Amino acid sequence: MTASLSRPRRPRALARFLVAAPLLAAGALTGVPAAQAAPADDVRINEVVTTGGVNDSVELYNKGTASVDVSGWVLKDDDKDHSYKIASGTTLAPGGFRAFDVSGAFGLGSADKARLYLADGKTQVDGFSWSKHSDPSWSRCADGTGAFKQAASVTLGAANACGGGGTTTPVAWPGGGAVATADGSNVFGEDLSGLYQDGGVLWAAQNSGKLWRLVRDGSGGWKPDTANGWSSGKTLRFPGGSGRPDSEGVTATGGGIFVAGERDGDASGTSRLSVLKYDVSGSGSSLTAAKEWNLTSDLPSTGSNLGLEAIARVPDASLTGAGFKDASTGAAYDPSRYASHSGGVFFVGVEGTGMVYGYVLADSGSYTRVASFGSGMSGVMELQWEPQASRLWAVCDDTCDGRHRTLKVDATGTFATVAAYNRPSGMPNYNNEGFALAGADECVAGSKPVYWSDDANDGGHALRRGSVSC
Repeated sequence: MTASLSRPRRPRALARFLVAAPLLAAGALTGVPAAQAAPADDVRINEVVTTGGVNDSVELYNKGTASVDVSGWVLKDDDKDHSYKIASGTTLAPGGFRAFDVSGAFGLGSADKARLYLADGKTQVDGFSWSKHSDPSWSRCADGTGAFKQAASVTLGAANACGGGGTTTPVAWPGGGAVATADGSNVFGEDLSGLYQDGGVLWAAQNSGKLWRLVRDGSGGWKPDTANGWSSGKTLRFPGGSGRPDSEGVTATGGGIFVAGERDGDASGTSRLSVLKYDVSGSGSSLTAAKEWNLTSDLPSTGSNLGLEAIARVPDASLTGAGFKDASTGAAYDPSRYASHSGGVFFVGVEGTGMVYGYVLADSGSYTRVASFGSGMSGVMELQWEPQASRLWAVCDDTCDGRHRTLKVDATGTFATVAAYNRPSGMPNYNNEGFALAGADECVAGSKPVYWSDDANDGGHALRRGSVSC
């Protein structure tokens, strides 16, 4: 999170499981002309996320076999004077999901309703009521046809987490419980976020639009590189040299450094969900992005402070070897289908929903979404690919009590949770927004170092070191 940009804290869920029932049974549409009834009745409210304000969302699902144009349809809460009109040109494909952030029009309370109407604003298509806030998601299980229940993860824009990996119970941290500081006193201040270890270099993204290149300090920690203008970090800019990216996540490939951001700090009230590529070989005090993939229009809307928080690249060979399925084709992922694209898929995590999306980012600047899945947590602050174990780490901050999850490609070809971990016993519930793992070359006696970045700089330290089983 970006304290220096006055980021509002995301409201916590207020209650635990409570069964609720839809206002109308599936297929109970009435008062619709016969020619329109069949396709309209296939559109269901499928998921509801409630906070009382920020990021309140309603997802629709088309359970039918034909596309449905929902242009002008209306979403309401329990107040007839509150309404959200769906934009013109909005269509739901068969089996398609579409989430709408209604928080700009009204807030969804702890005891409230979500209602869907045709464009006349009078003919109700579907509805759902509840007596407690979502924790974190009210989800229909099975999609489009079942009853609503409290699901373990938010999956806006994708199939609901109705069981399996999404309900994994956290267990003890798979490494030592001891945690020590890994930086000097007040070197970074607040807002240190994403981390990525690349051998003897630790890259760190700071929310204020800054990138750090850190080197080892000789005592198990890290310090700013003093060469080539890195002593105080380097200021990041969008292509053309404008703006100040709210840099949240970072990863490295042989072709450059990739940073995930959620907005322009110079226009902080507007989402700009982007992946930016930087050439870090120069010696200047600032870095201008060589390329930007602006994903805002392809992702469900979020609050400007609740967007892309994490990024990790998974090599093509790892995905094809695991049987990863390309969601854009419904078939096995085939890298040759895409033009030059850095040899992997970039997975980005959304802070406000806990969703993870996978993109092929073409060198030309185009992109294709090939995956979307829930992390199993209410928020994602970091993603890391661990090649030695062929697993993706997803990390949440103090909002989730510092929990971590590992995900692998399952028999269906998508990533699913295989384990969930509590933070190390020696780690207070810090606002850790970054997490990095050492490589296999640092394994000693079955253990290797890991690092966290604390956005709040608790006790004057932003970096901490622990260990994890190799």
